Amino acid sequence: MGFDGSVETRSIVGRTISIAIVVAAAIMGLLVLRQVSDNPRTDDAEIFANFIGIAPLVNGPITHLYVADNQQVRAGDPLFEIDDRPYSYALAHARSDQQSLKGQIDDERRIIAGKESGVDVAKANELSSEASLSRAGAAIEEAKADVASAKAAVERADAELAYASNNLHRIEPLLTKQFVTVDQVDQARTLQVSRSRAAQQARSQLTLAEAGLAAAEAQYKQGQANVLQSGHQVQQASHNITTLEPLVGQVQGRQAAIDTAQYNLDNCKIVAPFDARVTNLTISRGAYATAGQRIFTLIDTRVWWAVANFRETQLQHIKPGMQADVFVMSKPSVHLKGVVDSVGFGVTPDADLVGRLSEPGLPDVQRTLNWVHLASRFPVRVRIESQPSDIFRLGESAVVVIRGEPSLLPHR
Repeated sequence: MGFDGSVETRSIVGRTISIAIVVAAAIMGLLVLRQVSDNPRTDDAEIFANFIGIAPLVNGPITHLYVADNQQVRAGDPLFEIDDRPYSYALAHARSDQQSLKGQIDDERRIIAGKESGVDVAKANELSSEASLSRAGAAIEEAKADVASAKAAVERADAELAYASNNLHRIEPLLTKQFVTVDQVDQARTLQVSRSRAAQQARSQLTLAEAGLAAAEAQYKQGQANVLQSGHQVQQASHNITTLEPLVGQVQGRQAAIDTAQYNLDNCKIVAPFDARVTNLTISRGAYATAGQRIFTLIDTRVWWAVANFRETQLQHIKPGMQADVFVMSKPSVHLKGVVDSVGFGVTPDADLVGRLSEPGLPDVQRTLNWVHLASRFPVRVRIESQPSDIFRLGESAVVVIRGEPSLLPHR
């Protein structure tokens, strides 16, 4: 009985231990599954930073090269210089053209001022001609008055002559009858001669007055012609006045040429736009730089990210603002803190399922097996905070673990 009891006891203990191991394993598996679900992790991650290609905006040989490959630079540090002599000459030429245009404008202003003075003179002549015409009109009226007065004098002289002639003819027959004296006849005859001369003089005055009227009318017509001529002169002088618009319209163009030349000259000296590291530098001083052609690359070292590819089933546990742990393969003992910046919303579709897409622009996350349907992976961008940037290299492998709830820090 003793032996059988001991065997039975050991059997019970063994079964209990086995059950305990199975339960512990199940619990451990559940804990691991919960841990993996609550804190997703992946070793499919790379260190990433923004980078730009440095290309000159002007052409020319490189006269100074201030950096070397893989060198760290600060914002504002000189990178290289291009021979600026052609652009200095272009700037001087543009400024010379602008000064020449200003001289032309000043000369044209003086010419216009002279032409405007000519218009004023023509207007003064027009006013003088109009005044002369007015005087000629007044002279006509005065001559007409003189003619009328001369006609009245002729009529008066003719009447007096007729009276004297009639009186002489009346008394001459009386002389033979001695009703009048010889002296009275002589006086009548003298009066008749005097009145005849007065009539002739009055007619001469009338002729002179009529000539004066004709001269005044001719002077009036001449005045009208002068007024018409002076009006045409005013119009002609006014039409001869030019404007500054064609020259003033060139001012902005000349200034734009100066600004362009200055812009090109300024771009002969290239400086770092931000804190960065130089990479892919394969030229030396003396090389000819072509505008728009990349010379080397600058990696922006101000902000670093870990771009981690998580399975689509894990994305529901990842939100922007969550804390993350980042480990780089080159220094796995260095624990880096990060914050989830964003979760990707698109990757290049599997060519085996939808065919090859020709349009670029989506991340191409490769799957390892094409005969098993695997979960797609989407990039999650984790911004590394307080990082020692000297340990980072663009594209190096990393491990990312998402921790906890979204951070209270503002999301950038």
